[in-house]
Amino acid sequence: MKMTMRYYGKEYDSVTLEQLRQIRYVEGLISTLYYKQAGEKWERGEIAALKKEITDAGLELSGIESVNIHDAIKIGTPERDMYIENYIETLENLGEEGIDLVCYNFMPVFDWTRSNLAKPRPDGSTVLAYDQKEIDKIDPEKIFENIDKMSNGFIMPGWEPERLSKIKELFEAYAAVDADKLFDNLVYFLNAIMPVCEKYGIKMAIHPDDPSWSVFGLPRIITGKEGLLKLINAVPSVYNGVTLCTGSLGSNPGNDLVDIIHALKGRIHFAHVRNIKHTGPGQFEEACHLSADGSYDMAAIVKALYETGFDGVIRPDHGRMLWGEKAMPGYGLYDRALGAAYLCGLWEMMVKD
Repeated sequence: MKMTMRYYGKEYDSVTLEQLRQIRYVEGLISTLYYKQAGEKWERGEIAALKKEITDAGLELSGIESVNIHDAIKIGTPERDMYIENYIETLENLGEEGIDLVCYNFMPVFDWTRSNLAKPRPDGSTVLAYDQKEIDKIDPEKIFENIDKMSNGFIMPGWEPERLSKIKELFEAYAAVDADKLFDNLVYFLNAIMPVCEKYGIKMAIHPDDPSWSVFGLPRIITGKEGLLKLINAVPSVYNGVTLCTGSLGSNPGNDLVDIIHALKGRIHFAHVRNIKHTGPGQFEEACHLSADGSYDMAAIVKALYETGFDGVIRPDHGRMLWGEKAMPGYGLYDRALGAAYLCGLWEMMVKD
């Protein structure tokens, strides 16, 4: 496996390339052109500039997270073919630059949802947390009124101002989209892009819905083993694969993460590995990566990846905010660096056992 970290670029990220380079376990970075809007074509020169910025720092650009998908594709409007063509041209340009991994999601309106971005924990750190009872009290059109304060002033992926400004219109547009239609639109999109993925060897790795159930009445289709296998079978190309996000899938305690890993053998192209702690029905908070700190056995998860022959890109996911650090919630330096060390230690034990 190849250990990486997510990097948002010098204009958006509080964590520098110099700091990331000093995490000895990290070989590459997962990044994106954060300023690009969903549906825009990525030019080859822009991709090359991002790649050069990272390689000049002594690391490699190991994959893209994300090339965001326009809502016209998810909803299935007549304009979707135009946006799919832009996506295909973006993939061609990524392929020409040697990029062979793209993580993406197909969640309507909100890429991910939390009710608290800085919940205090007993150790004094703060974490992202979710409480369905709190979400049920919120008008979704007003969920981001205090976003600047909640996010430490950082723009967060999936919560960009451009999207927040049109929440009402998005809800209206998705009103006629149920789970079946959303799934059909996903398959339509994947069938359209698979030829270019196969040409360049680009692995598309869908990110599970977060949390793994319907939020604000919007459909969710990538929530567990059944949905994942349904998608793999609908588009059987090996380049149609999965991002195994243990936190997103683990938000539903009914998901057996080890079983899912074995069921998806050969189709997990990317892994986000983190721990969460269930605190009640529809409630969870993020934890440090250590098994004892959360609800999941991280050694068993890493062992399952090893046993199924996983040799792809992995990264520690959301971490606690530690030691007074001010950063994008979930994406500070310290706890993610600790997580990378812990996961590499678990992997080394699997290799040497």
